[in-house]
Amino acid sequence: MSRTASIGGFLALLIVATARIVATYSVFNDTVDESWHIGCGMVWLSGRVYDCNPEHPPLARGMMALGPYLAGARDIGETRGAVEGRAVLNHGGNFDRMLALARMGILPFFWLAALAVYLWTRRGLGEPAAFFATLCFTMFPSILAHAGLATTDMPAVGSIGAAFLAMLVWLEYPGFKLAVLFGASLALAALSKFTSLAFLPAAALCFLIWVRPSLKRALPTAAVVAACAALMVWAGYRFHFNRVPAPELWQGIRDVISHNDTGHPGYLLGQFGTHGWWYYYPVAMAVKTPLALLVLIAVGISACWKRRVFAPLAFTLGILLFAAIFSHINLGIRHILPAYVGLCVAAGAGAAWMWSAGPVPRFIAGALLLWLTVSSARSHPDYLAYFNELAGKHPENILVDSDLDWGQDMKRLAARMRQLDVKDLAFDPFNGAYIEELQAKGQFPAIHPLDPQAPSHGWNAASITMLKLWRMGTRGANPPVELWTDRIPPTERVGRGVWLWYVP
Repeated sequence: MSRTASIGGFLALLIVATARIVATYSVFNDTVDESWHIGCGMVWLSGRVYDCNPEHPPLARGMMALGPYLAGARDIGETRGAVEGRAVLNHGGNFDRMLALARMGILPFFWLAALAVYLWTRRGLGEPAAFFATLCFTMFPSILAHAGLATTDMPAVGSIGAAFLAMLVWLEYPGFKLAVLFGASLALAALSKFTSLAFLPAAALCFLIWVRPSLKRALPTAAVVAACAALMVWAGYRFHFNRVPAPELWQGIRDVISHNDTGHPGYLLGQFGTHGWWYYYPVAMAVKTPLALLVLIAVGISACWKRRVFAPLAFTLGILLFAAIFSHINLGIRHILPAYVGLCVAAGAGAAWMWSAGPVPRFIAGALLLWLTVSSARSHPDYLAYFNELAGKHPENILVDSDLDWGQDMKRLAARMRQLDVKDLAFDPFNGAYIEELQAKGQFPAIHPLDPQAPSHGWNAASITMLKLWRMGTRGANPPVELWTDRIPPTERVGRGVWLWYVP
């Protein structure tokens, strides 16, 4: 494959993926985290001290708020991010437009991530592998899902992948300009999501132990890297100084550590826990990654090993080991999405090796890539709730929350309620703020709480995350409460995240 064809293929894949992402904006309402991030981003854009939940750094959030800000939305002086965010989204009375503008702020991070995959693969494995790696990355439903939401997960993917690639280039050509580029990329990652402060050192350490590159040539410019990164991070906090530079940065890091120590309610394979499971992410990857991509990754690991291209393997291993050993916050595959930058580089190597190995391997590679493309297309627009064939017909028995129901289907539910002319609904919504706004506009029926032991007459609805994770508020009851929803199959499903029952 020529350089021109490779670049053309990359751009075509990027355009198609971007169109697919943008097409989801009008389908889904805001997920439970989006208004919170958008509101905190508006606080930062307004020039106020960044004291709005500093557990997440400001850059990605500022990008989310930028579109609404340019459309006229302004800070209302709130310190509660969710309240600020809902005011931003309701600016001008056009909620869907403001939400789309906020989500567009995440697209540059998706483009950066795809570019990192392409350049990294082309650098070490050549043109065909770069095209195949980009195809794998842009067809992965979870990547498309989080590239279409105003959250910090896709910024983490793009910035962490780009920073690691910049490190590889700097180690090989440790000049001043590349040192500045590497430092800037580290700052971008640190200002996008704090997991970069764990994932990048873990991946770098794994790479240094595995590959053992010579560091002598890079040491003279290491100070340039550190100074550039530190200065840019401080600039991201507007050079605020209160006893220490960027006090919100250090407070945010302390908050993340405290959150991880405390844990967070999670769900896996029907189990409830607050401190996670070491096998959470292997299970999530097994059922959330398209099977064709899993095969290409397996072949690609072998191909990378034979060609002694260890960087993508070390990058992935460092992230996954850190997440498995140290993370007590198991909320979805989104938290380890940066690992798929390295995995897609490996998948590209596998596809390229099969493509050049003869007619039969080429046919198998073509079949796998076609399978991946078709399964990705069939998942549209429900990329967030995608599960592969291993999950069976009831993926809610494996994972919920941001892997299945993140409150994104309330808009669909409202449309279905209007079709059915429902006036009263038994429902405990996962995304109550959006439901309240619809009710204020007369676009959603009156609701009353679900009874755990018996359905209400008429229509009953359940958000799958609320049902599986919290068991209608009976989680922890002794003896356990047997829910009527376990006995009575739903009448229908709305989107992927809501079940409906009709009881005459």
